[in-house]
Amino acid sequence: MNIDTTKFISPHQLGGIQQYQIDNGEARGVRICDVNTGGGLRYRVLIDRGLDIDQAFHNEHSLTFLSHKGVTPPTRALDRGMDWLKGFPVGLLTGCGPFNTGAPAHDAGQDWPMHGQHSNTAAEIESIIQPDPHAGRLEMSITGIIRYGGFYGPNLSLRRTISSTLGEPKISIDDTFTNHGNTEVTHAWLLHINFGYPILDEGSEFVFDSPEHVVRTEGLSHDYFKQLSDGRHFPAPSDDHAAERCVFRYLMPKSNASGRARAGLWNDKLKRGIAIDYSTAEFPRLGQWLHWGKREYVAALEPMTAGVEGRDKDRDRGWLRTIAPGDSQHYGYSIEVVTQRDQIL
Repeated sequence: MNIDTTKFISPHQLGGIQQYQIDNGEARGVRICDVNTGGGLRYRVLIDRGLDIDQAFHNEHSLTFLSHKGVTPPTRALDRGMDWLKGFPVGLLTGCGPFNTGAPAHDAGQDWPMHGQHSNTAAEIESIIQPDPHAGRLEMSITGIIRYGGFYGPNLSLRRTISSTLGEPKISIDDTFTNHGNTEVTHAWLLHINFGYPILDEGSEFVFDSPEHVVRTEGLSHDYFKQLSDGRHFPAPSDDHAAERCVFRYLMPKSNASGRARAGLWNDKLKRGIAIDYSTAEFPRLGQWLHWGKREYVAALEPMTAGVEGRDKDRDRGWLRTIAPGDSQHYGYSIEVVTQRDQIL
C-alpha cells in the first residue's frame, strides 16, 4: 500500500481498530473491537465471546451469516447438551473447544456439551496495537487471554492474537493454548469459519484439493454426497432443508512443501472469494458443513483436530490430543478475501 503521510494526520482516516460496548438488547455490555483494514475488509471481534469474529464485510458485501438473535453475553448456563446453539451468533469465526468439539457426549465419566465452552468465555485484553504509517507501522493487532477450567483443574489458557495489515484484506490469527495445571489436559480445537449471503449463493463453489473425503454416516449426509460428483457447488434455498437437516463431511486437503493447506469459497457472480490457510499438522481434517434452508442459508469450512460426532467417538478413533503440564499447543491460520479464483489454492 502506497501511503503519502503528508496528506493526513490521523491514521484512522485509513484504517485501524475502534473499541466500544453494545448498549442495547440482550447483548448490552458486550465489548467489541471493530477492525477496518483499509483494504476493503472490515470485521468485528467479540472480546466477550472468546475473541471470535462475527460481522465481516468486503466493500459492500457481507461475507458471513448472522443468527436471528445475534450477539449474546457469555454464560456458563449454556454448558449443557445442545444449549450452545442458543447463543451461537454464527459469524465469520467461532472457536469450538478447548476440551471437546462436536455433538454432546459422555466421556471419561463426564457429560460434555456441544462444541465446548470457548465461545461463552470472555477474554482479558493484553494489547491493542494500532497502525501508524507516520511511524512506518502498517500492522494492527488485538491480543487477549482466555482462561478455562477451575480449582483442581483443568487450568488451560488461550493466548489469541488477531492481526491485519493496513491495505490488505486479510486476517491472521495465532492461537496458543497452555496447560498451567499439574495434570495432563485432553484437548480438541475446531474453527467454525462460516459463509453467508451474498458471498454464499446458489452456485457458489467450494474450492479445495482433497483426494479423499469421509462422509458422516448419518443418512442425509450420506445420501446428499452420494448423488453428487464432488459436492462443491452450493444449492438454492429449499423448504425441505429446515431445522437441523444439514450435511457434513471430512475433507483431507493436500499440504504444500511447508505443510500448509488452502481451501475456500468462490462466488463467480461477484468475482470474489474467501481463502483459508492453515497447517495440516495442526488441523488434520477440514469439515464441510452445508445448510441451505430458507433464511438459514449458511455453510462452513472447519479446520479441526478432532471430529463432530462427540468426544467419546474422538477418543475411540484416537483423535483427541493432550497437553502436558507446562506445555503449549500452537495454531496459526488466516482468512483472506481474494478477487481471483486461483488465489484460493
